[in-house]
Amino acid sequence: MRSFAAKVEEGVKGIDGKPSVGPVYRNLLSEKGFPPLDTEITTAWDIFSKSVEKFPENNMLGWRRFVDEKVGPYTWKTYKEVYEEVLQIGSALRAVGAEPGCRVGIYGINCPQWIIAMEACAAHTLICVPLYDTLGSGAVDYIVEHAEIDFVFVQDTKIKGLLEPDCKCAKRLKAIVSFTNVSDELSHKASEIGVKTYSWLDFLHLGREKPEETNPPKPFNICTIMYTSGTSGDPKGVVLTHQAVATFVVGMDLYMDQFDDKMTHDDVYLSFLPLAHILDRMNEEFFFSKGASIGYYHGDLNALRDDIQELKPTYLAGVPRVFERIHEGIQKALQELNPRRRLIFNALYKHKLAWMNRGYSHSKASPMADFIAFRKIRDKLGGRIRLLVSGGAPLSPEIEEFLRVTCCCFVVQGYGLTETLGGTALGFPDEMCMLGTVGIPAVYNEIRLEEVAEMGYDPLGENPSGEICIRGQCLFSGYYKNPELTDEVMKDGWFHTGDIGQIFPNGVLKIIDRKKNLIKLSQGEYVALENLENIYGQNTVVQDIWVYGDSFKSMLVAVIVPNPETVNRWAKDLGLTKPFEELCSLPELKEHIISELKSTAEKNKLRKFEYIKAVAVETKPFDVERDLVTATLKNRRNNLLKYYQVQIDEMYRKLASKKI
Repeated sequence: MRSFAAKVEEGVKGIDGKPSVGPVYRNLLSEKGFPPLDTEITTAWDIFSKSVEKFPENNMLGWRRFVDEKVGPYTWKTYKEVYEEVLQIGSALRAVGAEPGCRVGIYGINCPQWIIAMEACAAHTLICVPLYDTLGSGAVDYIVEHAEIDFVFVQDTKIKGLLEPDCKCAKRLKAIVSFTNVSDELSHKASEIGVKTYSWLDFLHLGREKPEETNPPKPFNICTIMYTSGTSGDPKGVVLTHQAVATFVVGMDLYMDQFDDKMTHDDVYLSFLPLAHILDRMNEEFFFSKGASIGYYHGDLNALRDDIQELKPTYLAGVPRVFERIHEGIQKALQELNPRRRLIFNALYKHKLAWMNRGYSHSKASPMADFIAFRKIRDKLGGRIRLLVSGGAPLSPEIEEFLRVTCCCFVVQGYGLTETLGGTALGFPDEMCMLGTVGIPAVYNEIRLEEVAEMGYDPLGENPSGEICIRGQCLFSGYYKNPELTDEVMKDGWFHTGDIGQIFPNGVLKIIDRKKNLIKLSQGEYVALENLENIYGQNTVVQDIWVYGDSFKSMLVAVIVPNPETVNRWAKDLGLTKPFEELCSLPELKEHIISELKSTAEKNKLRKFEYIKAVAVETKPFDVERDLVTATLKNRRNNLLKYYQVQIDEMYRKLASKKI
């Protein structure tokens, strides 16, 4: 069996109450030690400025203008043009009082202004703090206060929200800079609380009028504080240094360089995942290091196909939900084919898959099948696609296999967290043995598993499994203003991820579970299940509730034990005189419960992906006798899943059929 990772330390059996730990694995490129770092690339500013020197006329940032309410072709700024704007925006920041170490917020959709503001921060050792509202109600307010942000760059449509009375953070701001323009009304509203507003062009003009020499950062300086969701409570600020960002880029370059099909300055990346998330941010940093081009989607994810056709990207990264939609679209098109053509497609699929399983690359497994059937799918992805990367949550093996066979490009999964700069592990292109896995350790990190006895995971067992722990040079420096939480996850130099993994004999990692009741849905969003149960449990229709989410699905479902009194009152209002057990079998009651849960979600300002989309109604409360709850009546999630697996599968089947 071929090994893809190097075992550099043996596992250790736990003693005196300490958990067992598994062997330590590294990338094969790091077997004898981490490779020397690139002395010319030590900060995020180096990544950008060196590429400006090497590729000044290359297209760097592309966007689509709206003309007569219609979206037009891509317009581009070169590396040199972006650099000139970065200098002007950086000078303007210094002119309005920003000093090295000052926190600067960026709040808005992916666009060139986002990156220009980010690079301007790097040019003057300012700390970039992304802001985004999918962390929940009040998150932006909290982050601005917690990070002590003084200046913020904002998408024009979000300025109004920043100035609302319930957004108390605005009063601490010194300046708001719009990605485009600021209305007179909003400028007046901001001035009333002592905040100066600038349009993008006005801020550029200020920088030209008051030029300032750059003050580049040192490797140990903080590059960004990126806030991410926790199991409960407020977002946590992940502190990432310039050295960590640079090390990630250097490591990814070493990793990609070992393959025949290399990334070059001719590559084009379509950016639609939020820049406020680590996955897209680090993808763009890597592309900048290659002098490659990045085109931004025009703001409508439902029209992403149009951006793909216009941009014709060579590289696409997304969360599983994106690739699930691609898969659903292809399957729908297949169902519309006549039976003969569908039979031919399936035969070509099996033929190509068989050769890929024998070790042939996707491009050589069956050129005939590609020409007859699969090139049409590649054309739907722009016609030039070379690499698809899925991250943020597990992608089902069935969908990954389908994409590998039909998209005529490399398809891999990756794994990482904000704390590890998103790139902890990555699969090998064309290695079918990595199907359903997240690959091997990154070049500058090590991975090992730690025992989780209460869940039955043993890193020294027959099937080594346990909590994934990470050590190395691509790690965060801690949680901002939260040393207690930092100490909780960093032990003896190892970052404890909370994810449960399995390492196969060939060194390949697979994500199989979550240590805490915090899961990721397929679109990459975290959901705290216990917290949702507490919220939905406030509704009088609920007696018992178990909320379930699947990392391969984009929606939540639940098993509900309704309150008999509430149900009987509901039935009386409708003139129904059935017994409680019969009422619980009525479709009308299910619809009523879902409506009630939606009302509770809206009242508590839950995010849309936290809404319950389907319910199974149970008449008997969860009890200790069936081992569905603990002695203290806490849900036993694994046991509940086993007990209600049939109902869960049926709910997801019906939800899927509705979408089709």
